[in-house]
Amino acid sequence: MIVSLLQKDKELLVFLNSLGNEQWDSFWLFVTNQFSWTPLFLFVFYLVIKSHGWKRGGFIIFSMILLVAFSDQFVNLIKNSTERLRPNNDPEIKEILRTFIRPQSFSFVSGHAATSTFFSVFTLLVLRAKYRYIYLIICFPLLFAYSRLYLGVHFPIDVTLGMLLGVLLARGYYFLYRKVDHRLFR
Repeated sequence: MIVSLLQKDKELLVFLNSLGNEQWDSFWLFVTNQFSWTPLFLFVFYLVIKSHGWKRGGFIIFSMILLVAFSDQFVNLIKNSTERLRPNNDPEIKEILRTFIRPQSFSFVSGHAATSTFFSVFTLLVLRAKYRYIYLIICFPLLFAYSRLYLGVHFPIDVTLGMLLGVLLARGYYFLYRKVDHRLFR
C-alpha cells in the first residue's frame, strides 16, 4: 500500500510540475526564495509590536524566531531519518521534471512548508483578535509550498505533511506561549 501511495505521489508531482511554463518560472523562483518574503515578516513584526507593545511584542517575536529555528532543526531530523530522495534526485522521474534548482538534501518533509505554515498559523493565533484581515497570511504558506512542487524539489506528500507539521507545531507552541505569557505579563 505504501509503495502504491508513493507511486501516486510521484505521478501527481509530475502532473503538477508539467503545468508550469517559462512565463511563470521567474515568479515561482522568486516565491520560493525565503528572502523574498522579508517585507511580510517585517510587516508581521510591526503588527505584533503595534498591537502588543515593545515588551510583550518583543517576547512574541523572540518566540517566533525560536520556534522557526526549532521547526527547521526538527524537519532536518525527520529528513535525515527518512532519507527520501528529492524529486530532482529521484532516478525514476528526475529527467522528466522541470527543475531550476537542485538541492541535495532529503525531501520528507518540506521545511519550507512546515516553517512557513508554523509562522503563519502562529501569527494568525497571536493577531486574530486585533486584525480581521490577518487570515490572509495563510496565502503565504500555500504559495510557498506550491513553489516547491512547481520547481520539482518536493513531492506533494512532503509538502502536505510539512504543512500539517507546521499547524501542529504552531498550535502546540501557541499553547505553551499563552502559559508563559500569562505568567510574565499578567
